[in-house]
Amino acid sequence: MTQMLTEELPFAAWMAGVQAEVEDALSDYLPPAHLVPHKLHEAMRYTVLGGGKRVRPLLVYASGALFGADPQALARAASALEMIHAYSLVHDDMPCMDDDELRRGKPTVHVAYDEATALLVGDALQAQAFQVLSGTDTLPPVRLIGMLRLLAEAAGSSGMCGGQAIDLDSVGLALSLEQLERMHQLKTGALLRASVLLGALCGKELNDAELESLKAYSKAVGLAFQVVDDVLDATADSATLGKTAGKDAADNKPTYVSILGLEESKALAQKLRRDAHDALAPFGEQALRLRELADLIVQRKA
Repeated sequence: MTQMLTEELPFAAWMAGVQAEVEDALSDYLPPAHLVPHKLHEAMRYTVLGGGKRVRPLLVYASGALFGADPQALARAASALEMIHAYSLVHDDMPCMDDDELRRGKPTVHVAYDEATALLVGDALQAQAFQVLSGTDTLPPVRLIGMLRLLAEAAGSSGMCGGQAIDLDSVGLALSLEQLERMHQLKTGALLRASVLLGALCGKELNDAELESLKAYSKAVGLAFQVVDDVLDATADSATLGKTAGKDAADNKPTYVSILGLEESKALAQKLRRDAHDALAPFGEQALRLRELADLIVQRKA
């Protein structure tokens, strides 16, 4: 993949190359199914491998390309983030949370296996993520410790889990646009921000100006991702999405569409796309992949 980071490839080819490399890395970093406990390891591989858009790993690699990142560190950071993301989906789909039966076009883990296994899959994937990232031996130890802390903060109560808690408490409530944005900055945005920053840190320690530009970019794409998710939930079918369509409205959850309406939500997504591009201006053409990913996030159909 080193050449993938430097050669002038068309975006689709670059993206396919990253996705294939991350799939191989995830397969290597997950416990083999033949190891005890067999069922748990099989279920972990079931939920992580062979599906998903790999948006977080793509952001890791795109940000890493900007700073000449170390390939081994990129593979580990991308895999760790995808494991955290996968664990969140497993728990999110369980009956005590969103109670969904379809994810990435196949039965959710608690349906394919059972609820207890799904709970353990999420727990084990979270631990595995930190094991994988901590195994990076090509970066300065002090920087690696900071990266581990960044991942922990993004996944915990001040990040993804905190946003999920607010989401659960908001069912049936009329949130303001500011409250909705805050919830999604945590629930969705925190891991996307970590993806951008961890990818960059695989290359170098960031100065203040670089850090602020990447934070502004990741804030814009994080919110755009959720806005587009809300639009797709209201307009696409389950076969296209690979998950149950219309679930937010059925569960009476506040969304950008329920607050702003469909057309204003689409307009907001385009504004956030422009904000993401503007944030990358200091990096010039070297930030091409990050700009292309902002376009992908806003223009995606599933």
